[in-house]
Amino acid sequence: QVQLVESGGGLVQPGGSLRLSCAASISVFSAYTMAWYRQAPGKQRELVAVITSGGSTNYPDSVKGRFTISRDNAKRMVYLQMNSLKPEDTAVYYCNSGRGILTWGQGTQVTVSS
Repeated sequence: QVQLVESGGGLVQPGGSLRLSCAASISVFSAYTMAWYRQAPGKQRELVAVITSGGSTNYPDSVKGRFTISRDNAKRMVYLQMNSLKPEDTAVYYCNSGRGILTWGQGTQVTVSS
């Protein structure tokens, strides 16, 4: 059974940084496009970063230049480096495939507040 386990969230001041990690128990992990999503209270889940099997990345304008997604296929890990965090980045962050078809993990809470 596929399992996604996110970690690394926490409370950070505006302008600060966090690095999120996702451990994925997927047998053919290297073949998957992976992504990070987030869901703020009262809002729909949104895509914040995508990385293809070949390492190409894409971001929405809201996080471009501040967030960086990366992956380690040998460790079956996906990472999200978040810099220059803003209060509007506060959300629960999840990893999943690029199409969101895997079983969702519990997510990791990121709170940006002074």
